[in-house]
Amino acid sequence: MPGPVPEGLSGIRTRLGDEMKRMWLALCLVFLLSAVLPAEAEQLVLASTSSADNTGLLDVLAPAFEKATGIELKWTPMASGKALALGRECAVDALLVHSPAAEKRYVQDGFGLDRTQIMYDHFVIIGPRSDPAGIRGKTVPAALKAIWRAGALFVSRGDDSGTHNKERSLWGAADLPVPEDRPWYVHSGRGMLETIVMAGEKGAYTITGCGTYIKYEADHNGQPPLVVLVENDNVLINQYSVMAVNPERCPAARYDLAKKFIAWMASPEARKLIGDFQFMGRQVFFPNAGQ
Repeated sequence: MPGPVPEGLSGIRTRLGDEMKRMWLALCLVFLLSAVLPAEAEQLVLASTSSADNTGLLDVLAPAFEKATGIELKWTPMASGKALALGRECAVDALLVHSPAAEKRYVQDGFGLDRTQIMYDHFVIIGPRSDPAGIRGKTVPAALKAIWRAGALFVSRGDDSGTHNKERSLWGAADLPVPEDRPWYVHSGRGMLETIVMAGEKGAYTITGCGTYIKYEADHNGQPPLVVLVENDNVLINQYSVMAVNPERCPAARYDLAKKFIAWMASPEARKLIGDFQFMGRQVFFPNAGQ
C-alpha cells in the first residue's frame, strides 16, 4: 500500500502561516483584554483601632483612598495595644491607633516609621445619674480624686487598649496610682461598648470615647443608665495617628503602599472626609494632620 503523500514545501509554509496568524490573534486578544479589564488592585493591610471601624469612618475613607491611589484597603479592628503587637509580628503593613505613648515606644524600638497624627476625638467620664462620688462638672483630676475618696465602683477596660492606657495616665495626672489593688476597681477585659454595659449593670463609673458613648446612648433610646459627667477637658483629647511597619524589621511589609496611605490620610481630601463625617448625626472626629 502506498504511503502518505509528502506535504511539500508550499504546504508547510501554509500551515506555519496559519499557526502564526492564530498566535498573533491570541496575543492581540490578550492585549485587548488587559486594556479593557481592570487590573487587580494592590492591597494594603491595616490594623486599626476599633472606634474608627465601629463608627463607620473607615467605610467612608477606604473607597476614597482606593479611588485616589488604586490601592485597596483591608483592615482588622482591635484595641490599639493589640494592633501594635500585630505590627511587631509583621502581620500588617500599617497601623491606625490612638495610644501615643505606646506608639512612640513602638517607633523607638524600630518597628514603626513615619508616624503622623491624623485626627482626634474626645474621651468622657460617665457614671450613674445619681453620681455617688459627686464628680459631675469637675476637672478630670478632681473627679478621679473624688472617686478614689468615695471608693466608688470604677470599671477599667484592662486590655492595654488606647482607652485603657489613657485611663491609666489620667490617674497619674491626678497624682494617684492606678488603683489596681482597690476592691472598687474592676477590669472588664472587654471592648469599649461591652465595658460600658458592664459598668451600667454595676452602677459604676468608666471612661469611654465619645463615639462609643453615642452608640450606647442610642441603644437606650436616649435614656441610658450611665450619663456623661465629665467632658470638655483638654486632657480628654484622644489623638489618632497612622504609621508604617518598618520593612527592615518586617521584610514583607508593603512600605511603599503604607507611605501612600499615610500621605493620603494627611491630604486635604481625607481631612475633609474626616471633618464632614457624622456618626448618628454628630461629628465625632476632628482632623488635625499637620498641626
